[in-house]
Amino acid sequence: RAHKCLDCGKSFFTKSALVKHQAIHIGEKPHKCLDCGKSFTDRTNLVNHQAIHTGLRAHKCLDCGKSYFRKSALVKHQAIHIGEKPHKCLDCGKSFTDKSNLVNHQAIHTGLRAHKCLDCGKSYFRKSALVKHQAIHIGEKPHKCLDCGKSFTDKSSLVRHRALHTGERPHKCLECGKSFIQRSHLVYHQALHTGKRPHKCLDCGKSFTDKSTLVKHQAIHTGEKPHKCLDCGKSFTERSNLVKHQVIHTGVRAHKCLDCGKSFFTKSALVKHQAIHIGEKPHKCLDCGKSFTDRSSLVRHQAIHTGARPHKLLGVWENFHKKV
Repeated sequence: RAHKCLDCGKSFFTKSALVKHQAIHIGEKPHKCLDCGKSFTDRTNLVNHQAIHTGLRAHKCLDCGKSYFRKSALVKHQAIHIGEKPHKCLDCGKSFTDKSNLVNHQAIHTGLRAHKCLDCGKSYFRKSALVKHQAIHIGEKPHKCLDCGKSFTDKSSLVRHRALHTGERPHKCLECGKSFIQRSHLVYHQALHTGKRPHKCLDCGKSFTDKSTLVKHQAIHTGEKPHKCLDCGKSFTERSNLVKHQVIHTGVRAHKCLDCGKSFFTKSALVKHQAIHIGEKPHKCLDCGKSFTDRSSLVRHQAIHTGARPHKLLGVWENFHKKV
């Protein structure tokens, strides 16, 4: 890596990669979007961004017909069809379809949170997580839904939202055929079939099916509550709980069921409700075979078999929903 950054010491294979990196230090963003005015450090990011305005998904998968805004996203997707996972973790042997996922995974072993927010000091494993977090400070929501006009801080949230309009569920479980809007939901679901919990807490040894649940759990050990309500000052370990809490102040039920018109404070409550209409009960008790529309109901049911009462505050939240 012959091209070294004099500001931070990081080295790169090509000079162009170094020049692109240096823009981070000087804050230069010469590539501007003529549609919305947003600027970028390099032209490729501008081109990727412009696809939001045009809606053009030029890169099509010949195997399944799914299209993408970027070629890199198509290449990443194609690995699903061929089953190729060339990027291997030397610590545990787990393999990944692309290098970025390997880098994100390795943070589990090192514990390194290299991406730090200069506004509040919070650090993240991934740069994308930091960028998403920073939108909280500036209030920026650049990703707009062309169907209803609702805006989001990050593209992934927009993609999840658009599925409400299109009904598209591209991530299919090969075991049972069930489909999901997000890949993370598919991964979580597949754990029901395999019983695999690869994400382990180094503090207490408890394991989880997905990384996000592990991160959420770790807040119990650190006591960190970075998400603060500006109305009353109450803080939360995760943003979703803050959003749920804020409805106490606003009273807005933004999530509406298209089948019966009933509205809910949270999207998760709407999804849980919709299962009533379709009769879906995907969460099955392995002890007695009884099935439930949502996982929380399954957990409460399992207490009958185990006698455990792990979630003491669950009833408090449910009572809140009943009252409002």
